[in-house]
Amino acid sequence: MRLPRFLTPRTVVSAHCDLPCGVYDPAQARIEAESVKAIAEKYQGNTDPEFRTRAILIKEQRAELVKHHLWVLWTDYFKAPHFEKYPHLHQLFNEATKLAGAAGAKGQVDPAVADQLLGKIEEISKIFWETKQA
Repeated sequence: MRLPRFLTPRTVVSAHCDLPCGVYDPAQARIEAESVKAIAEKYQGNTDPEFRTRAILIKEQRAELVKHHLWVLWTDYFKAPHFEKYPHLHQLFNEATKLAGAAGAKGQVDPAVADQLLGKIEEISKIFWETKQA
């Protein structure tokens, strides 16, 4: 069955991501990871049990947001040509999301783990901006 001519698109466009680029940015993950680190540092400097409970809850929420923003970049922005040009990109995302998860910043209150996470996000960011300029 063919569409009537008036329903047929006049212009066909394509994009490598869900929307023409401009909506993706690793800064979202970095900002949340910086919050995770700041909360871990505040947690270490405070012995009040109520404060520590709230800090852990908020830190875990922020770590989950880090994972979300990384997954969006990994699954929606980066495509096969990117993974071909940067063969370590899958591994980098895997390591970053694990550092944000229960075995990493979400499950610990160690600022050093948050620093490792920020380092991975910085590596992803560098590749992201290289692909945006291409």
